[in-house]
Amino acid sequence: MKNELSAAGVTAIAVTPARRVSSFFYKYPKNRLRALIALPALWLGLVYVAALLMLLVTAFWTVDEFTGNTRVALNFDNVISLFTDPLYTTVTLRTIGIALGVTIADITLALPIAFFMSKVAGPKLKTIIAISILLPLWASYLVKAYAWRSVLSDKGILQWLLAPLGLNTPGYSLWGAAITLGYIWLPYVILPIYGGLEKVPGNLLEASSDLGAKTFTTLRRVIFPMILPSIIAGSIFAFSLTLGDYITISIVGGPNQMLGNLIYSNVGTANNLPMAAALALVPIAIMFAYLASVKRTGALDNL
Repeated sequence: MKNELSAAGVTAIAVTPARRVSSFFYKYPKNRLRALIALPALWLGLVYVAALLMLLVTAFWTVDEFTGNTRVALNFDNVISLFTDPLYTTVTLRTIGIALGVTIADITLALPIAFFMSKVAGPKLKTIIAISILLPLWASYLVKAYAWRSVLSDKGILQWLLAPLGLNTPGYSLWGAAITLGYIWLPYVILPIYGGLEKVPGNLLEASSDLGAKTFTTLRRVIFPMILPSIIAGSIFAFSLTLGDYITISIVGGPNQMLGNLIYSNVGTANNLPMAAALALVPIAIMFAYLASVKRTGALDNL
């Protein structure tokens, strides 16, 4: 009798809704993964995608010239101004140029540092270098930007170092802004490249050397194709963060402006939210075009 009750009890437990759901996810692990990411994906869709759609819609609104209030009316003037107003086209090209320059400079600096960390340095030295790279990330963004303002000033340490060579500090200019941005985003480029180099087997480099390949040939034909996804990942960080930056250019850029400054001024000073939304679409469109071009090359397939 007890065995029958026990069997009945087990049967009752087996058919509960929770057991059915558990059995379903056990049989279909892909659905279990979908269920796990459903809520985060829904939240991302509501917060990020919906906000982007609202930004797109707002760009086609207008501002009443008399009251200064935003009018919900279809208007293409803001978007047309992006291509016809010399101010917007100049600032857009300047921003893209600085973003490309910062990205290329950071990759150039990150490659030897990451290679030395992963393939040359011993465990203790590797730890010291890693801490040195991560240490600036503990400081505030504003602290680092204002520190470079002091370094780039006419009486700063950079001027003191360059004076014996007959050179001058770049000061508060586009060059100063590019140097500061390159310094701030450099750790974000080093870390992905270092992670990619860590996955390159050491015996692969030895095999390349045994087959007669020179150092440059090994770097170009063996290492570079394997770490290309990591380089692209680092470039996305540097390029996208520079495109949207407006604080550094305000601190060390002098009178120069980037897209972020125009967006900020239209939101805060001019109270022209539709124009700010139209300007914000430019870096978004640039990043979408960049990601699409990278995706077509297949460089991100194994990332």
